[in-house]
Amino acid sequence: MKKLVAKSAAALAVLSLSALPVFAQDAAETPAVSPEVAYIFNTLLFLIGGFLVMWMAAGFAMLEAGLVRSKNVSMQCLKNISLYSIAGVMFWITGYNLMYTGVDGGFIGSFGPYSFDPVGGDALDTGYSTASDWFFQMVFVAATASIVSGTVAERVKLWPFLIFTAVLTGIIYPISGSWQWGAGWLSEMGFSDFAGSTIVHSVGGWAALAGAIILGARKGKYGADGTVHPLPGSSMPLATLGTFILWLGWFGFNGASQLAMGSIGDVTDISRIFANTNMAAASGVIVAVILTQVLYKKVDVTMALNGALAGLVSITAEPLAPSMWATLFIGGVGGAIVVFAVPLLDKLKIDDVVGAIPVHLLAGIWGTLIVPLSNGDASYGTQIIGIVSYGVFAFVASAIVWFILKSTMGIRVSDEEEALGLDKVEIGVEAYPEFGTGSQRL
Repeated sequence: MKKLVAKSAAALAVLSLSALPVFAQDAAETPAVSPEVAYIFNTLLFLIGGFLVMWMAAGFAMLEAGLVRSKNVSMQCLKNISLYSIAGVMFWITGYNLMYTGVDGGFIGSFGPYSFDPVGGDALDTGYSTASDWFFQMVFVAATASIVSGTVAERVKLWPFLIFTAVLTGIIYPISGSWQWGAGWLSEMGFSDFAGSTIVHSVGGWAALAGAIILGARKGKYGADGTVHPLPGSSMPLATLGTFILWLGWFGFNGASQLAMGSIGDVTDISRIFANTNMAAASGVIVAVILTQVLYKKVDVTMALNGALAGLVSITAEPLAPSMWATLFIGGVGGAIVVFAVPLLDKLKIDDVVGAIPVHLLAGIWGTLIVPLSNGDASYGTQIIGIVSYGVFAFVASAIVWFILKSTMGIRVSDEEEALGLDKVEIGVEAYPEFGTGSQRL
């Protein structure tokens, strides 16, 4: 992600090409590149990383489509393409400037649409195209909103959800993001979150938790005696495809957060980030598979899928510094968190349709907390302050918006509409019309 304090330093760093002594080469042995060449490579990194993270929108859509029941699949597809579009517009209207302009160690930036600088001239001082920077930041905002979509699926009304998305992407996320990535007060304290375990994932998780509590559980999910009734999803192949797409997109999510590709050191770091990102996800899968076999005598494919995602979220706060063994540990704990947190939420009767709260909120907290294990510049005390601050702000702000929507236009469909499915009653387009209503699980 982009930190404004790094912008002026980026251009100087790419000229020296000696930021990191990866190959024990000094500046005299390594030919420098021109500012124009560095500009091109840095911009290319943002664009490649950006379209990989944009592709994660497809991953969220397919994951959610597979984990909801067949009568709600079209609704999830509509919500995901809509939230991505809303996020883009809102991040241009208010989001970018709130997050990055005029924060100066404070709590909030400035209001107003973002203005792209022309290519050339002073634009070279940033070390990259400002449009590529904006695009890379924008796709992160959409990922935050996607986290909420899966949790509140199958019973939330379309328009209240989209209004909440506009507030989340245009105001809540940018303000909280400014505290660290916008050179705000947490950045001044030394809080560390390389690519957003807390700033993106936990913020989305807190917003999802507030929505799930206020919205309530799906009808039939929990019995009066506390019995949990499984409501299986429509397609495990779709859910698996969505997970692999998210896994692929995460290389852009974490890798491009290096923010520069104009030196040997930067490119080597990006490669290391790719490797750590991949191995954390793999460790999350393996731990989830083993634990579900031990605990339930059968392997749960949904736990394996969410184990991968939890491993990815866990390593996102610091994907560069950990050794491979530390990476496997961090990702593996993320996978374990999913296995133990999903039944805990059911005991609390918090209905999270896709498991986004364990994956993004709890694994995000874990990943942020464990940063000092491998990054000596971070402290556990500062990490805890950041985690708590983001949690309080994101949960309270989201709860206020959800309550306002509930009190004014209502946020939940009727019991009859929920039984029929949101595809029919909310948008009128069924994903699988040939199956017929009678074959759909109610």
